[in-house]
Amino acid sequence: MLPSRPPGDHGYIARGTSVYRRVSIAFLAAGLVIFANLYAVQPLIPAFSLAFGRSPAAASLALSASTFTLALSLPIFASLSDRFGRKPIMLFSLFSSCVLQFAVGMAPTFWEIVAARALEGLTLAGLPAVAMTYLSEEVEASSLGLAMGLYISGNTLGGLLGRVLMSVAADHASWRMGMLIFGGVSLALSAYVAWSLPASRHFVPRRDGVSDIVSRFAHAVKRPELDALYLLGGLLMGGFVSLYTYMGFRLARAPYHLSTSVIGLLFFAYLAGTFSSSFMGSLADRIGRHRVLPLNIAIMAAGAIITCARGLAEVIIGMVIFTFGFFGAHSIASSSVGRLGGAQRAQASALYLFCYYTGSSVIGSLGGLFWTDMGWRGVIGMILSAQGFASAAFLFARRKLRAA
Repeated sequence: MLPSRPPGDHGYIARGTSVYRRVSIAFLAAGLVIFANLYAVQPLIPAFSLAFGRSPAAASLALSASTFTLALSLPIFASLSDRFGRKPIMLFSLFSSCVLQFAVGMAPTFWEIVAARALEGLTLAGLPAVAMTYLSEEVEASSLGLAMGLYISGNTLGGLLGRVLMSVAADHASWRMGMLIFGGVSLALSAYVAWSLPASRHFVPRRDGVSDIVSRFAHAVKRPELDALYLLGGLLMGGFVSLYTYMGFRLARAPYHLSTSVIGLLFFAYLAGTFSSSFMGSLADRIGRHRVLPLNIAIMAAGAIITCARGLAEVIIGMVIFTFGFFGAHSIASSSVGRLGGAQRAQASALYLFCYYTGSSVIGSLGGLFWTDMGWRGVIGMILSAQGFASAAFLFARRKLRAA
C-alpha cells in the first residue's frame, strides 16, 4: 500500500490546488494524443475489410496489432521509468508516436498499415505504462481516486475524438488525410504536455540490473489480489473493444445501413465513460472499491444484453449503459492496482495494462470469429462469458479492496 499522507501535506499534489489543475490538464492532453491515435482506426475496420478484401477478424489486426505490441512493451517502459524518470518516458512516448502516426497515414498496403500500427503501439505504451505510477507517487492519497478518474476521462475523450473524427474524414475526405492531421495536432498537444507537466518530486531512481527488475515483476505477480485485478482488466477490456468493433459491422448492414461517419457518431457514447470514470472513482473513495467495482460489472452486463434489441434507439441506450459500466470498473481497478502495488506499483501498473491490452487484442480479434459464425448474439455471448470470469476474479481481490 502507499504510505499514509497527512491532509494538506505540501509535498504531494492535493485536490483544489493550482498544481492539481495543471496535472489534470496535462494528462487530459496526453490522453487525447495517445488514445486518439491508438483507436483512430477502429471505425475504419469495416472499410479496411471491404477495400483490402480481408475478413472481419483479419481487418481487426489494424487495431489489434497496435494494442498487442503496446501490451508487450508496457513492462519495458515501466522498468525504464524506474531508471530514467516518469516524465521523460511519457514525453518520449508522445513525440515518437506522433511521428509514426504520419507513417500510418502514408502506408500504401494493408499489411504495411498493420506493420506501422504495430510499431506505433510499441511507442504508445510509454505514457500508459507510467501515468498511473506518476499519479500514485505524486498525488495525495485522498485525492488519488478522482485524479485517476480524471486521467481516464481524458483517455475516453481521446478515444472518442479519434474514432469520430476519423469516421467523418473517411466519409467526406480521406482517412489518410485524417491520420496526417492527427499527427500534426498530436505534436502540438505533446509540446503542451512537455511544458506544463511538473517534474516528479517523489521519484527515486533505481539502478537495478535485469535480475532486480525480474524480481520486482515476480513480486507483483505473486500477490493473488493483484493477479485478480490484472485478469479482470483484460477480460473487461476485451469485451469492450469487441462490442465497439463489431457493432460497426452490424450497423453497416440491414436493417440499419448506416454510413461510416454516422456509425462513428455512436462513439459519443464514450461521454458516459468520461463521466463514470471520475464519478465512480470519487464514489469508491467514499464507500469502498469492493462495493463499487462489482456494481459496474453488473451495469456492463445489462448494457450488453440491451444491445441485442433490434431497434436502433435501444442499441444506442445499451451502448451507453455498457460504456458507463466499463469505464467505472476500469477506473476503480486501475487505481486499486496503484494503491495495492506498494514498492512494486510501477510493475503492478504495467502488468495490469499488459493484461488490459492483451485482452483487447486477443478477445477483440476472437470476436470476429463469433461475429462471422454466430452474428451479434454470438459476440454478446462471448462478452458476457468474459464478464462472468471477471466477476469470479473480483472475489479473489475483494478482501484487499475493502481495506484499500
